[in-house]
Amino acid sequence: MPRTVVVVGAGVSGLAAALHLSRVVPAAKVLLLEASDRTGGWLQTTRTEEGAILEHGPRGVRSTGTVGTNTLQLVSEIGLESELLPITYNDAATKNRYLFVGGKLCKLPTSIRSVFSKLPPFSQPLAWSLAREPILPRSKEEDESVHAFFTHRFGAEVADYAADSLCRGIFAGDSRKLSVRSCFPPLFKAERSWGSVLLGMLVGSGAVKWDGAKTEVMERARREGWAQWSLRRGMQSLPEAMEAALRAKGVEIHLHTPVTELRPAADGGCQVLTEGGILAADHVFSALPAGVLGPLLPPAWRPLAQALGKIGSVSVAVVNLEYEGRVLPVTGFGHLIPSGECGEILGVVYDSCSTPQHDRSGSPTTRLTVMMGGSWFTGAFGDPQRVSKEHLLERAKEAVQEQLGIAGQPLTAIVKVHKDCIPQYGVGHWKLLADISEWTASHRVPLTLLGASYDGVSVNDCIYQAQRGVERLQG
Repeated sequence: MPRTVVVVGAGVSGLAAALHLSRVVPAAKVLLLEASDRTGGWLQTTRTEEGAILEHGPRGVRSTGTVGTNTLQLVSEIGLESELLPITYNDAATKNRYLFVGGKLCKLPTSIRSVFSKLPPFSQPLAWSLAREPILPRSKEEDESVHAFFTHRFGAEVADYAADSLCRGIFAGDSRKLSVRSCFPPLFKAERSWGSVLLGMLVGSGAVKWDGAKTEVMERARREGWAQWSLRRGMQSLPEAMEAALRAKGVEIHLHTPVTELRPAADGGCQVLTEGGILAADHVFSALPAGVLGPLLPPAWRPLAQALGKIGSVSVAVVNLEYEGRVLPVTGFGHLIPSGECGEILGVVYDSCSTPQHDRSGSPTTRLTVMMGGSWFTGAFGDPQRVSKEHLLERAKEAVQEQLGIAGQPLTAIVKVHKDCIPQYGVGHWKLLADISEWTASHRVPLTLLGASYDGVSVNDCIYQAQRGVERLQG
């Protein structure tokens, strides 16, 4: 096992890797390097003087499945159980989700009865699309776009409205370019294994069962029917608690320490160059985005750098708005907007519905988050590094007025531009990952790749894959 391990990047992936290293390889010296002045990456929270909690990145974590259960175990280990804010399947934020189509909000079907009803924007009940899906032939393609997959399995309307919007909500990306195999692995595996998405999902095709210890919070989540959860002081509390746990274990965390280059060492290890000097590592875990890591690699690793350069990413503007009073016309999680309706506005999250505990104290207010840009950022707003935040704010307020009828000036408005924040898994992404894995293994590269650029963009995915990366090195 390595004696000295350097983890580059202190987002949630880097933090999870460092924590797992300190647990399963306690004899190793672990150093965590971060270029910015804080840990947590895209997990960012503003806590206002009035008591409001405003999220600028992920605002909730799913509690189901193996990866969700795994994160709940981590929450228990770092002492955050008392901070959990559960959102159950019975809550309006789970049951009510909308699309904005044709100038109005359209509630998505969420019950068996609604599936048999004709609901806009669909021209016929979704039951028709679902009924025919199991008898359709399975695709013979190794991979295909999300839009092509949904068109074949469920019809053009489901692809144009539902799948398109889903890709914009999760990846801020274009369903016609994103890979179904990499973006939605359970759907792909279900169709390939059973010839039907519905049949495969019913039998749990490809599902990995949790085989770890059961904690009280896991049992509580199952008993109470949690769909997802947040934290009382915002999602930034998660990396803050992970950082505190690392420092308590003696892990060195170096902020303001950008890595400038990685070099192979004569002993088979790796030299990590920073502005402050050179660190010798037996192994390096990189939690940097693929596009950031590539230019840091040495000439000898050029094939790896070239492969990493093929993994694209998009920028997203996040505009937090807080209005006086209860001003939403509906209750629910929020609404998404198909690209055919409005490219640059991805959707609006109704934060006060899902986490009313995060509203400011005193008189009632309404918190919203407008998501903008993604694959459409440059075309709509120009260079993410040069765009005017005032312009983004005005466009967000216009969207809220047009789509929700909310006028007037917000009590609070915060604009964040997250450049290259969401990786885009294009068609064939799986093959690119296989080539990367084969090349690094055959050349004995002392480097493990972690983070959202590879196997999932959610908080759950990043934590789970970071831990598995550590275990692969150990075993």
